[in-house]
Formats: sequence, C-alpha cells, structure tokens
Amino acid sequence: MDIVDEINAIHRRVGRAETPAGEGRTVLLRRSYDTSVHDLWDAVTNPERLPRWFAPVSGDFELGGRYQVQGNAGGEIIRCEPPRMFRLTWIFGEPVEGGFSEVEIRLSPADGADRTTLELEHVAVIDPQRWTEYGPGAVGVGWDLSLLGLGLYLGGTMIGDPDAWGESREAREFMTLSSNAWGAATVAGGEHPDAVAAMVANTTRFYAPAPPAGPNAP
Repeated sequence: MDIVDEINAIHRRVGRAETPAGEGRTVLLRRSYDTSVHDLWDAVTNPERLPRWFAPVSGDFELGGRYQVQGNAGGEIIRCEPPRMFRLTWIFGEPVEGGFSEVEIRLSPADGADRTTLELEHVAVIDPQRWTEYGPGAVGVGWDLSLLGLGLYLGGTMIGDPDAWGESREAREFMTLSSNAWGAATVAGGEHPDAVAAMVANTTRFYAPAPPAGPNAP
C-alpha cells in the first residue's frame, strides 16, 4: 500500500462538545470508499463481515441492544437509522461514574454512483492528565487503523496476519504518520504547538515503539 496516500485519504478534526457529563473532546474522521451506501452499511454492521476488517463483535445488533468488541470496548446501540447512521456508547473496561463516551457513524453518497463517504465521530469526557499526555491520538490512531482495514477489505486486499503486520516496519510507519496527522489536527483545533508536540511524541512511542536492535529486527 502507499502509506502516505492512506493517511491523506482521511480527513481529521479535533474539537470540544458539551455532554451530559460535562465538556467532552471530539475526534472526527471522514473517508470515502468506492462502494454503495448499502454495501458500506452492511460492511460496518454485519457481524459476519466485521471480523474481516475490524474485529469479532458479539451481541444484539438492534436498537437498544448491547454489543461487545472482542478484546476491546462494548456498550449499547442507542440510535439506528439504516442505512445512514448509528450511534452507540463506547465503554472500555468498567464504566466510570460520570463518564461519557459515544461513537456515531454516518454514511452519505459521495461523488459517483458507487462511492460513499463515512464519518466517524467519537465524543468522550477525557481525564485532563491523559489528554495532556496523549491528546486525541490515543483513540485517533486506532480509528485510523480501523478505516485503513475497511479500505483494504473493500478493495479486495487483506492483511494476512494482523498481529505480525502490527510489528512490521510498514505498520510503524503508518502509525507514526497517523500520530503526526492527529497532532496537526490538534494544532488546527487550537492547542499550543509545544503541548501538541509532547502529545505526538507520547502517542507515537505507545503505538510505534522503536524496534529491538539486532539483525532480525523488522
């Protein structure tokens, strides 16, 4: 894949939003795919297709139903308007009293008969110390990886072993550029560049640590 093209295919925005639990932070990702609205809706909601690009997801796939992403977050489907949008709570681990975290997916026709734009917006109340340390890249890089996987899947290209790929030079390059892109979006959102530089460094170190030294290092 062309890593730079994949990074540039995603539009990113960082902002703030009022939530029932207080002021929250928002990350928004937008990317277009060469497929119809109905096919993209099926790709992002069908439990048989989700493992091919995202992860196994179990639960009740209906309004008010609860779901669980294997090894990741879970929650409740709180709004669903096929094939245009759905919103769900997104809770990792035990729920935090007074916490708030929701993800909304929106689909709309793009230019061309079989081209669709996907918007993913994640709104959450974030611990100030965690925000200062990592900024939006803490979740943004993970969502970038998800949209990358979706694009490869829809284009007929699959990553053979996701765990092995995650340790590869290609993956580290993608996650490093993703971290930098979220840093640029954070500066555009009004954060001071010096503070953002520290966020980017910490996020990059978390997702793409330096490989071990030695002749067999990837």
